[in-house]
Amino acid sequence: MALLIAGIGTSSGVMEPTEVTALGHLGRTGVDEWTSALLSFPNGIIAELSCSVSLEQENVLRILGTKGRIEVDQFWFAGRKQGGTSIIRIVHADGRQEEVPLVEPRHLYSFEVEAAGDAIRAGRTEFAYPGMSRADTLGNLRVMDKWRAAIGLEYEGEKHTTRTRTVRGDKLARKTSLVRSGRIDGLQKEISLAALGLMEFSTFSSAAIVLDAFFEAGGNLVDTAFLYGNGVQDRLVGEWMRSRGVRQETVVIAKGAHSPLCYPDVIGKQLTTSLERMGTDYVDIYFMHRDNPDIPVGEFVDAMDAEVAAGRIRGPIGGSNWTRERFEEAIAYAERAGKTKPSVLSNNFSLAEMVQPVWAGCISSSDDAWMRWLEENDVTNFAWSSQARGFFTDRAGRGKLDDLELARSWYSEGNFARRDRAIALGRKLGKDPIQIALAYVLAQKGRVIPLIGPRLLAELNHSLDAFAVTLSPGDVQWLRDGDPGESSAA
Repeated sequence: MALLIAGIGTSSGVMEPTEVTALGHLGRTGVDEWTSALLSFPNGIIAELSCSVSLEQENVLRILGTKGRIEVDQFWFAGRKQGGTSIIRIVHADGRQEEVPLVEPRHLYSFEVEAAGDAIRAGRTEFAYPGMSRADTLGNLRVMDKWRAAIGLEYEGEKHTTRTRTVRGDKLARKTSLVRSGRIDGLQKEISLAALGLMEFSTFSSAAIVLDAFFEAGGNLVDTAFLYGNGVQDRLVGEWMRSRGVRQETVVIAKGAHSPLCYPDVIGKQLTTSLERMGTDYVDIYFMHRDNPDIPVGEFVDAMDAEVAAGRIRGPIGGSNWTRERFEEAIAYAERAGKTKPSVLSNNFSLAEMVQPVWAGCISSSDDAWMRWLEENDVTNFAWSSQARGFFTDRAGRGKLDDLELARSWYSEGNFARRDRAIALGRKLGKDPIQIALAYVLAQKGRVIPLIGPRLLAELNHSLDAFAVTLSPGDVQWLRDGDPGESSAA
């Protein structure tokens, strides 16, 4: 009901919330006996929802506005299940009341039966009924998933100890090599040339579907951090590896020491917590999540080297959002002191150059100087926001200011020109511009490995299609600089 009310006036007639928060009580059997949720919608509407099985609540719909309110008693079957007259009460701000009767002569569920019958006879896969579209159904399910996650309600069949196979019931195995693989210095394992992050997921069942699909396509590089989701992402990665038995095949990126807790002694403490959350005794790649220039860089190198020596980091180390100068200092110190040399970086890189930092202290490494530096120092950049956080989708555009953060960080005439070229090349190749933008990152001679964070399986599959795109050096240069003479799209 809340989604329908929020969607009044929209083309689809339904709107999904941007935020779902909730509290609830789980009984001794694990049943959600009572719970309340708060939904926030893009158009400013806020909905308060409550439901229960062990409490008797007032079952009333109330729509509150500045000019009054609308109320409907027993709104699920206001005309009674067998048919009758329902009343819509309108209470004006000045106290005036009016009642609008709605006569419904038939049984409540007869409309569902009729719509289903009509659709089946016509061979339709979706009812031609405006009251409940497929998009509406999926929207409801997504909201309920978020609601359940907020109150900790996980069904037995969804738990990692029970759900040990893919959604199709298969034992997890690689099915294709769509996601290409390669090697980097300091790591014995071969890694996929894209990393999957799980910041949008809060339950094992939802994360596992995407992780399984990524692994089946050849992906084995998974990105997590001490800070993400207050530890939820660490836990989900660990549960997935244990339930699927793929710890040895998986390359785990871990991050810690984010500001303001960016100190040498924090590295080991937070790594201990992350390992406990994941249920493993090592990570494959480690980044300091931020830098603290007030601390001598050697102290950070020493702290990470100690974890390498202890076997808790079994691959390369480095920093996220570090400057070239600071990274060079770290390399020089490690070489003098005989310590593990930092060789991986995690700064922003994308076809669109970051105009303003997405978050304070963030650093973009998308220009020629950075690319030369990566090559000269044999450093690999694991690029966050590799698709510019939606800039290459319909959310962005000249004059589109609904997403102020997107506009602040990415809007420039140079970036819009690159976006135009991605659209043009995408039309030629039968791809969307965001797939072209990801293909651009993948074409950086192995010096840049993109981090992707799909919210849905469909978004992952859409990103995976970018691996089928092969860009020539001329395409890459044309996308960035606009020289039509070197592009197959010209």
